[in-house]
Amino acid sequence: MDTVEQLCARLLARFPTAQISVVNNPGAAAEHSLLLDPAFAREIACFLRDEPGLRLDYCSNATGVDWPEKTITETTRTTVADPAGGPAKVVEQKTQRLQPGCLEAVYHLYSMELKHGPVIIRLRTANRTDQVTLPSLTPVWRSCDFQEREIFDLYGIVFAGHPDLRRLLMWDEFKDHPMRRDYVAPDDFEWEPTPHDDVLARAKGHYPVPTPAPTPEAKA
Repeated sequence: MDTVEQLCARLLARFPTAQISVVNNPGAAAEHSLLLDPAFAREIACFLRDEPGLRLDYCSNATGVDWPEKTITETTRTTVADPAGGPAKVVEQKTQRLQPGCLEAVYHLYSMELKHGPVIIRLRTANRTDQVTLPSLTPVWRSCDFQEREIFDLYGIVFAGHPDLRRLLMWDEFKDHPMRRDYVAPDDFEWEPTPHDDVLARAKGHYPVPTPAPTPEAKA
């Protein structure tokens, strides 16, 4: 089985106009992945599934990731000579840049035929607001069906070409996507028939104020 770097080079040779890169995993598992160009994702997926020597015919898992925008601080070091002839000094300069947010779909692929894997591929949306569409890979791997529906439900990625894209865990009238990092849970859950614990404490804020019973003097 190719390393992820070899596989990346192989895909770039097959799809020279596509943007494909390696995303390194710094963790102990070191399961590095391939970030694919969404415009070529379906073609690349078919290649990974059908190419002899790869035959990645099974997607075991598909999940979503939310990457909010964040500020990245980068440090550059420059060696400056001392005009008086003393030792050179290293000058550090820090710059900041805003990294835009996006949503991500991650797929773990295996070959049942050749008994190897996983190969991990990633697709990223253009942003987290109005450009959240990615191509569905369900037509390539049927096991992606419910998992892409779950990603749509919880993260809000719209999978173009999915055969039945609708909410899977939340009800149709539910607003927002509860796995987004900026999701704020409502104070009152309409589906909670008997509020208790912290839900009860929040729900009480929505209860009507009880009307005091009239006093005997008022009745007279």
